[in-house]
Amino acid sequence: MKIVADANIPLLAEAFAPLGEVAAIPAHRMAPEVLRDADALLVRSVTRVDAALLADSRVRFVATATIGFDHIDKAYLARRGIGFAYAPGSNARSVAEYVLAAIFTLAERRRLRVTGEVLGIVGCGNVGGRLARMAEALGMKVLRNDPPLARQTGDLRYVPIDALAGADIVTFHVPLERSGPNATYHMIDRALLARLKRGVTLINTSRGAVADTAALKAAIDAKHLGAVVLDVWENEPNIDCELLERVNLATPHIAGYSYDGKVNGTRMVLEALCKHFGLRREWDPSPLMPPAASPRVRLPAGITVEKAVHEAARAAYDIESDDRRLRAVLAEPSEKRGEFFDSLRKNYPARREFPETTVELAEPNAAVKAAVEALSFKVPM
Repeated sequence: MKIVADANIPLLAEAFAPLGEVAAIPAHRMAPEVLRDADALLVRSVTRVDAALLADSRVRFVATATIGFDHIDKAYLARRGIGFAYAPGSNARSVAEYVLAAIFTLAERRRLRVTGEVLGIVGCGNVGGRLARMAEALGMKVLRNDPPLARQTGDLRYVPIDALAGADIVTFHVPLERSGPNATYHMIDRALLARLKRGVTLINTSRGAVADTAALKAAIDAKHLGAVVLDVWENEPNIDCELLERVNLATPHIAGYSYDGKVNGTRMVLEALCKHFGLRREWDPSPLMPPAASPRVRLPAGITVEKAVHEAARAAYDIESDDRRLRAVLAEPSEKRGEFFDSLRKNYPARREFPETTVELAEPNAAVKAAVEALSFKVPM
């Protein structure tokens, strides 16, 4: 078997080499000529998989090691009888931790408390659902909006999007759908922004085109939005630098880029490929995982619960360092900015998730222990 795969998929050789020949190809070099004799194709979100890429190949299975698949022409794969798999939920914790890190950072900058804030979550699947549970454990009030889930479940917890008008923070976790009853293309438009209360914090980690760039800039300039956090951008990698200069936290589409999340994607794709081809392969990546950047953090005596979760989250993931790295794109010539954005993603440092950091308390504190454990930090007895 020959497997052609995006070279940026972590632990690629370790996971797939026992199954056959593995050709690791940089995403920008993924082309029909490298796929003609391939049996399987593994990609990430930057590769468009359609007839133009696969028409002359013998590929029988395609997988994307990502939670989304709007870059895959699934209808074409179905017509060709090509198997397909993706990695739903693989990086859900990574994105949820990113959102909390952003909220904590902005709270410190603005000297606000997180406890008691109203968080509106648009899209309550793997990411939004996990985020909701973590936020509620921290004392936030959560409003859940997810029309498809509301129709499927009849669960009264799901509220119309207009019910988010009074939320202090609104965060988006939806797939990009350009048409149909669940269309999300430019759902963050002038009309929606006008319905949110003045001073609201808006966070988008879903897809860039879920937000209308012009509408965002106008709402920021009118001081209707209190803060904006963007991880995703229209027209990536050639992002709007005027918008970049206006937002409070900006990152290069890496919210879901924890090393744990990416390796989860590798593992899920491996399992799907083996199932498709009738193969057996047991694989445990844990011995290959790098240590956390801050494997231990010690919190001082007398620390408040709010300060404790802020400090623990910062030790595990410093979102402001990602913000600084992206803002360096402004010093690049305009024709080099897309390449710079891509390089930030390609060369993203290994970021481990909260459970890989141990929080030590200088003195027993049941409330602090409960709060940091709610975010899955390890706390010694």
